[in-house]
Amino acid sequence: MGWFERKDQFTELQKRAELAGGIERIEKEHKKGKYTARERIRFLFDNHDFHEIGMLAKSRIEFSEANKKHYLGDGVITAYGTIHGVTVYVAAQDATISGGAGGEEHIKKVCHVLELAIKTQSPFIWLCDSGGARIEEGILSLAAYSRLFYLNTLASGRIPQIAAIMGNCAGGSSYSPALCDFTFMVEKTSQFFLTGPKVIKALTGEEVTMNDLGGAGIHEQTSGQIHLVCQSDEECLMNIRKLIFYIKVRQVETTDNAKKKSDTKKIENIVPENPRYSYDVKEVIDCIIDENSFFEMAPKFAANIITGFGRLEGKTIGIVANQPCIYGGALNCDAADKASRFVRFCDCFDIPLLVLVDVPGFYPGLQEEKKGVLRHGSKLLYAFAEAEVPRITVLMRKAYGGAYCAMNSKDLGADFVFAWPICEVAVMGADGAVDVIFHKEISKSDDPDEARNDWIRQYEEKYLNPYYAASYSIIDEVILPEDTRERLITAFKALENKQIKQPEKKHGNIPL
Repeated sequence: MGWFERKDQFTELQKRAELAGGIERIEKEHKKGKYTARERIRFLFDNHDFHEIGMLAKSRIEFSEANKKHYLGDGVITAYGTIHGVTVYVAAQDATISGGAGGEEHIKKVCHVLELAIKTQSPFIWLCDSGGARIEEGILSLAAYSRLFYLNTLASGRIPQIAAIMGNCAGGSSYSPALCDFTFMVEKTSQFFLTGPKVIKALTGEEVTMNDLGGAGIHEQTSGQIHLVCQSDEECLMNIRKLIFYIKVRQVETTDNAKKKSDTKKIENIVPENPRYSYDVKEVIDCIIDENSFFEMAPKFAANIITGFGRLEGKTIGIVANQPCIYGGALNCDAADKASRFVRFCDCFDIPLLVLVDVPGFYPGLQEEKKGVLRHGSKLLYAFAEAEVPRITVLMRKAYGGAYCAMNSKDLGADFVFAWPICEVAVMGADGAVDVIFHKEISKSDDPDEARNDWIRQYEEKYLNPYYAASYSIIDEVILPEDTRERLITAFKALENKQIKQPEKKHGNIPL
């Protein structure tokens, strides 16, 4: 063969690879409201331009006894390109080939781009659309997946790993996206589970639908395994681009650096002085950070705590905030898990943390104790205590008990702790404290109700204000709400060169 023949041969192979499972299967995906793997990658990258790796790879085992056909690319597209100018490596499973099932060569390709991402310190994006491991390849496919899990773990904390469930993601293969830092999902067209309905029925007799088992709703609200549910492939890919923008583009030009006190004075109209009344802390966040810059993660899971990214004068920060309109802002097992994972991500990638506190304590009750609230709460203590990034806490209204400690308190390592004048910092509220401390005095009084009210007033005057804590340097500064944004900008600037040398050790043992 000469040059012309060789080039024609390559062009033909290229066309075959791009057709994947064929036009009929591509149209079938489109009818479901899904993009193909190649369309997803094009949409994801800047200028829809990417460089494919391993286009001509194929399985050493036939897919079908009927046609003995090998598919080029082996059911996954691996590539690199840029998102907002940042080099990113991507693997996208192709559901038009064997339902996206992962075999030996298929997963080897994914491992290769993940290794390249690790070597170059680039983000890795994993677009999952697969029925699981390829059964006909047996132990070869399982061995390949084991290697992928190893690399996911090796990459953790070194590069951002973002997964998206964009179709089926079942069986052992579902562990890989679960090992990633953030996992998105497309509603209606996606399912995410370890064991399918047929196997569950055969083993346990339990009947369950695909949606009830692994649909977006269950993961978004109950399991907490999905950080963001999107309505379409396009929305999902746009949100991945947005997340990369916050994580990797740390400074952007902004017109919000001139935000005046009048913008933040609205806080006083949002936050009721009485700690028994609720409000939406996201309105407070919007008053403090750059306009329209809040990008919330896991909004419907453990909604009593808010986690997300924002910008202050164009700089990326991570935000953790109690949500008083859900459980009064009290922490529970799920909230502790959600917040601690987010804190650890920000610490891994040097994203400063802002913590907004309005917490009455840990949510009480038998159910939380059975779930292991001490173990889960300890994760949050551990996450904040080991975080080396700049950490600033604002005590907004109340900060009681062990939950105060867990929410980035001064002695847990917070760099600055600010408090608003209405803030109450104590072991518990006045009612409960008085009943414990002055029980005997109240019971012996001629008028117990009057005595109790008197003790409550005294307790409130002495302890339920920020000045008692400030007198012992537990609070660095009492500030007005309208000064919050300005003080945070100044404080984060002062912490830009923060460095901590931790004691040398292999690693800690977080209470998982």
